[in-house]
Amino acid sequence: MINLTHEKKIELLKRSVEVSKQARANGNTPFGAILADGEGNILLESENVELTTHKCTGHAETQLMEMASQKYNKEFLWDCILITTCEPCSMCSGAIYWGNVGNVIYGLEETELLRLTGDNEQNPTFNLPCRNIFDAGQKDIIVEGPFVEVAAEVAEVHQGFWG
Repeated sequence: MINLTHEKKIELLKRSVEVSKQARANGNTPFGAILADGEGNILLESENVELTTHKCTGHAETQLMEMASQKYNKEFLWDCILITTCEPCSMCSGAIYWGNVGNVIYGLEETELLRLTGDNEQNPTFNLPCRNIFDAGQKDIIVEGPFVEVAAEVAEVHQGFWG
């Protein structure tokens, strides 16, 4: 069972922002994700690698789920939390669903991300909230977000990136 304080959730979100800064510094789109256990201990971190690896599935969340599914079993992952800078896209939501992570926390809503990226061909985002994707499945994945306390920090990493 996940029982983190609001302050701990904000701390984890701020760490995901730092990972997104690393992604940008490494020449990728500025997204970051981390996996934590039910007590908030960070287990894994992943930045977006889509541009530098030429990997269309190189989003931070999909990369994190690939690592997590190779390291942990599905029962363990159900009691973990995926923390990400922006609301998971449909592809990432699918990876989270199939990877069996039971909890998602995100900083910035997908619709707000769209305002930042505009019609940039690198991010042709869906207008499809991750909650809708999870609700269409058979798992009761708990989603928390957006968190207004970190939205400005998340958006700042995107400033000037999308042209």
